[in-house]
Amino acid sequence: MNLKKKLRILLGSLAVFVLGIALAGCSTAKTATTAKNKVIHITYWHVNAQTQGGTAVNALVKEFNKTHKNIKVTAKYNPNMYQGLMQNLQSAQASGKVPDIVQVGWSYTNYFADNFKYLTPQQASKDFDGNDNFIKNNFSTRTLSFAKNSQGKLVGLPYSLSTPILYVNKTMLDKYQIKTSELATWQGVATAARKIKQQSGNYGLYIQQPADTWAQQALMLSNGAQIEKNGKAAFASRKGIAAYQLYQNLIKENVAINTPWAQGIDDFVNGKVAMAFTTVAQASHIKQSVNFTAISVEAPHFKNEKTVVPVGGSMLAITAQKTAQQKAAWVFEKYMYQNSSLLTWSKGTGYLPPTKEAFNSAQFKTYLKANPMLKPAAKLIDKAVAWTSFPKNGLQAEQTMIDARDKILSGSNVASTLKKAQETINEQQ
Repeated sequence: MNLKKKLRILLGSLAVFVLGIALAGCSTAKTATTAKNKVIHITYWHVNAQTQGGTAVNALVKEFNKTHKNIKVTAKYNPNMYQGLMQNLQSAQASGKVPDIVQVGWSYTNYFADNFKYLTPQQASKDFDGNDNFIKNNFSTRTLSFAKNSQGKLVGLPYSLSTPILYVNKTMLDKYQIKTSELATWQGVATAARKIKQQSGNYGLYIQQPADTWAQQALMLSNGAQIEKNGKAAFASRKGIAAYQLYQNLIKENVAINTPWAQGIDDFVNGKVAMAFTTVAQASHIKQSVNFTAISVEAPHFKNEKTVVPVGGSMLAITAQKTAQQKAAWVFEKYMYQNSSLLTWSKGTGYLPPTKEAFNSAQFKTYLKANPMLKPAAKLIDKAVAWTSFPKNGLQAEQTMIDARDKILSGSNVASTLKKAQETINEQQ
């Protein structure tokens, strides 16, 4: 083989090699660009109907998707509050198609921790931030305690904080010369409700009846009763029975209304009920819906007792199982705790901000001043106790308490119904 021929072969081989390198480089660049532009899809499950923050959820998700091009969040509303979400999550886990981030109501903290796979906030912070500064810098020890299970493990991060408050149709109370100072005790509320019924024909009181017994637990706690003691249900005590008896008496007398939550709130905003004992998260809806003067006062207590209310609301927990989705969920979660996001959330609901900075911010203080219906909850939140969370069979425990409530309001004997419910729950644990 002559020299020219060898040279041609060598140059040809070299050209093929260079072309291969170039193509490989293009392929690598294309792969990197594709990876960079890949959109991670995650699903956010919540319980917020349009009358309780649904519009705010949609606004927050829309803004996040607009400002985070590589993450797409889809929000899904779950009816029947936190019980409904837990039931849906059970089905999702069985099918292997779980959402990526969920709201978990405080009463289901132990149930969620015992029955579902999740990424703890500390692990997410460690994996994706390299430290736990986000948690330490934003949340007080007390607020974090609401999101811990019975073993002291942080399950999620506190998101929605609320207390029950008593909303009052002041226009109606003024007409019948009832002072708000008379509503400090449940006995005073009962007297006022009876007066309203007798003189106007309208119902005097509505106590919320969603798929939980949060408000009814506040009623019992404010009579000195305990919901659980040493891990066992303990609400069928003398004081627990007495609290429910007052409630049942008002229903029997047709002074308080026995109706589902949405209808009860509608009746209040339409002027058919004088007082409504429900969550501060209804404040925005009530303010926007009434055509009378509506105010709120602190949750009442029974005579010779003090007001004790369980904290309401939820935490955010990451249920994503793949690393990419877990990271995206963590990014979305941190966005939800920005001051501007939490202010949007508070304005759209009435929930109190869970972070120290947002709660003490000038923006929230200005909002609080302009929306005094939130003030009773803001005053009580530091004294609120954890919402009782039964482990293992928490769904069944809550349903047992709901069934007991509904039976009592339908006329069943208070003492025997509560005792039966207590026994059933303790057998389940």
